[in-house]
Amino acid sequence: MDLSKIENETVRTAINALQANNRDTWYACFTDDASFTDDGRPLDLRSFFDNAFDKKEKFLDIDAIENNGKDIYGNFYAGQWGTFRVFFKFHQHTNGKLDRLDIGQAHQ
Repeated sequence: MDLSKIENETVRTAINALQANNRDTWYACFTDDASFTDDGRPLDLRSFFDNAFDKKEKFLDIDAIENNGKDIYGNFYAGQWGTFRVFFKFHQHTNGKLDRLDIGQAHQ
């Protein structure tokens, strides 16, 4: 999958890390106190994504990129939950790192 169309460099690095199952690079893209929600529910980013990395969860394709490369939509393999269309909405701190991520099921 060609991720070069994600124009935000930090988001592109994070998505590349997710796709490569590289948790160290993924977490390095985020501030230490980054907040996270899944379908609006606040959860712990590290706990949630440690589980995702264990299950090798990743995008199968990306069909839309919005908000200057910070909102990503596509089909996602979510381990035990199956495959469905999701959104990842990244928020970037002034220091360049990601300080918030909201994910959820995207509706057509």
